[in-house]
Amino acid sequence: MIKQEDNSKYDWAYYVLGLVFGILTAAIISGSFLWSVLGGIIGFIFGAVFLNGIVKGREY
Repeated sequence: MIKQEDNSKYDWAYYVLGLVFGILTAAIISGSFLWSVLGGIIGFIFGAVFLNGIVKGREY
């Protein structure tokens, strides 16, 4: 019998990566704290879209 892996325990990694790199990108481009917060929010949203739209629909 083939053992089924549960990959849902690593879903948080996509959110964290989107948040961190969104903050870093906004901080490098603008240098402002408020733009960094906005970049983090946008990065978090992109991480959620990537996870729910692309990763969960993939066949293994």
